[in-house]
Parts: sequence; C-alpha cells; structure tokens
Amino acid sequence: MRLGVVTFPGSLDDVDAARAVRIAGAEAVPLWHGDHDLRGVDGVVLPGGFSYGDYLRCGAIARFAPVMTEVVEAARGGMPVLGICNGFQILCEAHLLPGALIRNDHRRFVCRDQRLRIESTTTAWTSAYEQGQQVVVPLKNGEGGFVADGDTLDRLEGEGRVVARYVGANPNGSLRDIAGISNASGTVVGLMPHPEHAVESLCGPGTDGLGFFTSAVRTLTATI
Repeated sequence: MRLGVVTFPGSLDDVDAARAVRIAGAEAVPLWHGDHDLRGVDGVVLPGGFSYGDYLRCGAIARFAPVMTEVVEAARGGMPVLGICNGFQILCEAHLLPGALIRNDHRRFVCRDQRLRIESTTTAWTSAYEQGQQVVVPLKNGEGGFVADGDTLDRLEGEGRVVARYVGANPNGSLRDIAGISNASGTVVGLMPHPEHAVESLCGPGTDGLGFFTSAVRTLTATI
C-alpha cells in the first residue's frame, strides 16, 4: 500500500505522518503542494501545520494548491483521505467535509495529551478500533473549534459521521465535543488531534494513534 503525505509551505507534521505510515506497514510517498500528480498512491494524508502561514483563514489558501485539485478529484472517486489538524481545516475549505474550524473559544493555543472516544469504526481510518474505545493522542491547535449549523450537526450525528469526541474538558469549544468527522462514505476523515504523534511507545503518550493508519492499510488491503 502506498499512502501519500502532502507537504505544503508551512507543514510541520509531514515527516511524523510519513513515519506513522511506515510504522503501519505502508509505503509513505512524499507529495508536493505544487504538483498535479498523486504518483499512483492508494490514499492521502494532509498533515498538520500552518499551510501558507494560515493567511486569510486556516487552510483557505492550501485548498487551492495544485495538488488539491487531484486530491479532491480522487477523494470524490473514493480514495481514502485523512486530514489532521490543518489538514482537517483544508478538507473543510475544500468542501470535502462540512463545517469549519474556528479560533479556540478561550483564544489560546492548546497543546496537551487529549483523551478521545472513538464514535465510529466504519470509516477507512478507524476500523482498527472498537466503538466507544478511548484513546490518548496529542492535541495542538489555536483554531480547533469545530462549528456547523444545527441541521448539519444533526445530520452528522444521525448518519454516524462523528468519528471521535473529546472526553473530559472540551479543549477548544468544538460543538458537541466533536474532534473528528467523516464524509458520507467514510473514506474522508478530518481529525483535529494528532494520531501521528502517538505511534511509538518511545515518544509521546503511547501508541493509541497508530490505529488510524493501520485502519487505512487494512481497508486498502481488503479492496485488492
């Protein structure tokens, strides 16, 4: 399996995402923001960081990067795509996911190990978990509050598209404690916390984040 990891100007976590892909047993393929070529990958990871300096809005400029033309087309064709933190913001700006990520309600950057509850295991990126399983992964964001109108929130809930919720104190004011969502088919997932920082016992809070990447490998292997 070949999972592409996109690097934008200002990406911070592309190297960590690539390492997580390799630990999960897939080949990590570097993709450049200025290219119109996905290099034959089977899935894509949009990593965290501050793409294009977060000018205008987080993810608003990255959404128009040349590579995103290919990512959007591939995602609409069923390719698994995971957006982490800034990647989640880009997915929302590209209208692959509904809603938006806004400034944390306490107006401060937050960085901590965060407990999550996995709400859906039917996505391409969460099938390795048990529904209701609690995991701990790092969280680091200044614009991590997920918002959407009431009808959209109800639809996400009703269709089982809330992928993960914050457990304990809500770190950023996300409505309904939402930490991650998916598209209708479960192939595209946006997640504000950083599972790529929890894939090795030597570093971080443990290996609870690895399941997001092994899930994709499992999903793609099953389609062969």
